Amino acid sequence: MSGVTLNKVIKKYGDVQVIHGIDLEINDGEFCVFVGPSGCGKSTLLRMVAGLEETTDGQINIGTRDVTRMDPSQRGVAMVFQTYALYPHMTVKDNMGFGLKMNGHPKAEIAEKVAEATRILKLEQYLDRKPSALSGGQRQRVSIGRAIVRGPEVFLFDEPLSNLDAELRVEMRVEIARLHKEIGATMIYVTHDQVEAMTLADKIVVLRAGNIEQVGAPMELYRDPDNKFVAGFIGSPAMNFLEGVANDGAVTVPGMKASFDGVIAPAYSGKKITVGMRAEHLMVDPGGDTHTVEMTESLGGVSFVYLTGDTGERIVIEERGDERSAEGARVGVSIDKSRLYLFDAETEARIRT
Repeated sequence: MSGVTLNKVIKKYGDVQVIHGIDLEINDGEFCVFVGPSGCGKSTLLRMVAGLEETTDGQINIGTRDVTRMDPSQRGVAMVFQTYALYPHMTVKDNMGFGLKMNGHPKAEIAEKVAEATRILKLEQYLDRKPSALSGGQRQRVSIGRAIVRGPEVFLFDEPLSNLDAELRVEMRVEIARLHKEIGATMIYVTHDQVEAMTLADKIVVLRAGNIEQVGAPMELYRDPDNKFVAGFIGSPAMNFLEGVANDGAVTVPGMKASFDGVIAPAYSGKKITVGMRAEHLMVDPGGDTHTVEMTESLGGVSFVYLTGDTGERIVIEERGDERSAEGARVGVSIDKSRLYLFDAETEARIRT
């Protein structure tokens, strides 16, 4: 097994640059997730590691080897795609062993590696079936099994669960997490779904417009985002953002009709501030009269209350317990000031005090 290092990696299509000098180190055995909105460059970056996209400039190392200009077959990687790409006329067993067969591996070796992948993925009862007789989740497990039998140094996953329904996505997340624990390989996983990223990753790389916004462990990014983009992207529901103004160490938030003292340096006085608040840190004040309850989304043990303020701002608050806010009710909103996230309204950079 090996780690992956990217050094000032650039990708251009003609005069258009889509990856802007990425520096990144993924440790041996780490599960690293590239996450970001559509068009941010996450799949392009993954395909550059795989060798499916040419690197315009910079260097890619797998272990101690410089693989920047190597053929994909020489890089020691295996890729699992969004589409299963299984041969419809072959059985599960033949699909998983086909790559080794084409490379001239002995039948006994192929059988042994297919049997091991089958055990890991619990596919024993499906070996003689063809893809048409499998569910979407089972087909994706076969696709992963095909990668396992190759014994790669690095596994690459390009949005492998996006074609599955919600229940199967959860099931396959558990399968992939268990697979990583069992084989301990380095894995790079691309998704636009931040829930997948938070669930699976040892390390998350948040990308925007071909640049890295922040790298860190899931809860590190959730609790300590560097900027408004990361704060809004990591977490479900998304962080609430309201406009505020700093004045002599306090931040006034008109949308809450509230002011918070001692939360910002006096040097920021007069500057516009974006105030971020997580749904679970906010509380509904039934005795208040600043917001209207538009909808309550009940999920059983937890509910999300959607509020609209008098000036049109929207806030989502998490509620627990048996009591739920009634639609149409007038309420107030409160929060412990230590739970506020402050961002410069112009640069969107985090203001830490």
